[in-house]
Amino acid sequence: MQFSSSLLENAVNEFAKLPGIGKKTALRLVLHLLKQEPAEVGQFSEVIAKMRAEIKFCQRCHNVADGDICSICANSQRKKELICVVENIRDVIAIESTQQFNGTYHVLGGVISPLDGIGPDQLNIEALIQRVEKEQIEELIFALNPNIQGDTTIYYIQKKLQQSSVRVTTIARGIAFGGELEYADEMTLGRSLQNRLPVERYVK
Repeated sequence: MQFSSSLLENAVNEFAKLPGIGKKTALRLVLHLLKQEPAEVGQFSEVIAKMRAEIKFCQRCHNVADGDICSICANSQRKKELICVVENIRDVIAIESTQQFNGTYHVLGGVISPLDGIGPDQLNIEALIQRVEKEQIEELIFALNPNIQGDTTIYYIQKKLQQSSVRVTTIARGIAFGGELEYADEMTLGRSLQNRLPVERYVK
């Protein structure tokens, strides 16, 4: 891809560093900005720079926050005794979008993965253990990806909490609605059988 301007090329290269953005998409974004008023582009740049410089991580759950405590933890209407344990901030956003959960969260910052060099000490696991010990937590809901790394992380934390009376659960796993059994992998199908539910009796 040839450019007549090094300024344009540099801008395209920076946008192309973003995940999921290729050179062609980056070029479209840069050309779009060139069509905007300088004030609008300046505001765009200022918002991004301000976000990166001033954003914080909640001291309680490690979610993103404007202050020391995020808006979810600060909300008195949320059930503080209920914690949903997730891998990253994107998971918090995904669950919040369902509007089906009214508890709080704990962001681990990843999962245990020895092959990738990620151990328990590199995650926010100890902070979770301390929350359970210091706060009146009744239940931990693990909403981690259903794979070996996620299951290993759940097992490790559960072992750390074996002396605690906190209830440990995980989100239901199984065949997606509309899915076909022959295309399901063995782990998913096995989980579906283990987590089977009673069929409602519609006929008395």
